[in-house]
Amino acid sequence: MSDQHTHQSFETRAIHAGNTADPLTGAVVPPIYQVSTYKQDGVGGLRGGYEYSRSANPTRTALEENLAALEGGRRGLAFASGLAAEDCLLRTLLAPGDHVVIPNDAYGGTFRLFAKVVRRWGVDFSVADTSDLESVRAAVNDRTKAIWVETPSNPLLGITDIAAVADVARTAGAKLVVDNTFASPYLQQPLSLGADVVVHSLTKYMGGHSDVVGGALVTADEALGEELAYHQNAMGAVAGPFDSWIVLRGIKTLAVRMDRHSENAAQIVEMLSQHPKVTQVLYPGLPEHPGHEIAAKQMKAFGGMVSFRVEGGEEAAVAVCDRAKLFTLGESLGGVESLIEHPGRMTHASVAGSALEVPADLVRISVGIENVDDLLADLRQALG
Repeated sequence: MSDQHTHQSFETRAIHAGNTADPLTGAVVPPIYQVSTYKQDGVGGLRGGYEYSRSANPTRTALEENLAALEGGRRGLAFASGLAAEDCLLRTLLAPGDHVVIPNDAYGGTFRLFAKVVRRWGVDFSVADTSDLESVRAAVNDRTKAIWVETPSNPLLGITDIAAVADVARTAGAKLVVDNTFASPYLQQPLSLGADVVVHSLTKYMGGHSDVVGGALVTADEALGEELAYHQNAMGAVAGPFDSWIVLRGIKTLAVRMDRHSENAAQIVEMLSQHPKVTQVLYPGLPEHPGHEIAAKQMKAFGGMVSFRVEGGEEAAVAVCDRAKLFTLGESLGGVESLIEHPGRMTHASVAGSALEVPADLVRISVGIENVDDLLADLRQALG
């Protein structure tokens, strides 16, 4: 993170960090450097360190500087997808024979990466309830090199005390990885709470408009940042210049969007909590949520993700999703438009039969920034 942005407010950093005016024309938005290679001034005479766009690209550099500034880190790295970022991180931190603690509620793609890809490489994992410190401690062994956390988690909106788990990780000599996708850096700063690496799907709140796929890693450790950058270049799943530019544009409105997402979600949660066909609402902003006090301590607001369970089981939950009209039935989250899905059959189908299997009567919504009265009316008619 550039020192000039250290003392600026989040909203200012979101707009200005990495977004230096173009030195040639004065353009206030960084150009899209749609280029693969760069002219050298003699052999090894690189201009600004650029030689090949897998290794570095000025548009991607702008995004990576911005990401580091928003998370309070020293190094940010942008990837082609969230899973590409996770894959790079795991292959940087781990070797065959190592062990990872993963949460009992997590994105299905993350579980699939551990269970179907990383395990074949000789890395083992244990599942723990990361909201329970004793569960985390019990899952750690002498081969544990990383503890993986999602908070809020996907899709059950569980909350993990980042600072407390960071202590467990340090005692074990392991790295704490926090997937900050649901909160975004506007609502939560894991590095300041002791995390070693922050993971993002830039596809979600950071891009914010359902028009780009990307991923990111941010770390406060310079040496680890260099290792990650080495593997990023060696493995090659980097963010392209146009995708980087799109994410940069989305980030500029992150703060105002997250405020609206959170405000709309709070009103929807209030309605759902009183609806006769809803049996449970999962949202960390509710006082009865088991992680409410921790969330209130480590988050600025409670975000735009809400899950709820309905009477009538799986078929009733699927019917709610099918009847929604303003809420778009689709996977992903974090866009300006509201989305609805059935996790068991959609985003979390890969965890069926595992310790991460989600309830069949669960519906997950990503609350957008539309007029909240319209969203409430749509959910009421969908519930019937």
